[in-house]
Amino acid sequence: MLMAHPAVLRDLIDQYEALAAVDASRADSAQVRQRMNDVAYTLCVSTGTRDIDAALIAARHQLPGARPLDDSVLNPS
Repeated sequence: MLMAHPAVLRDLIDQYEALAAVDASRADSAQVRQRMNDVAYTLCVSTGTRDIDAALIAARHQLPGARPLDDSVLNPS
């Protein structure tokens, strides 16, 4: 599987989080929701996942400084 460059992943994560914040404040914005869906799709394709939560986790694990063996996000105690 091809791996997206960490800079691309960081940008996608930042875009998704910014759009999520805007969508929360303006829930009626179809344009914001469409852009958010587009970024979510791109994140899923870039990480080989099928849902945005898994895509965000996978993308964050691929960033520099990530602890690849740390699964605490997946197994909260």
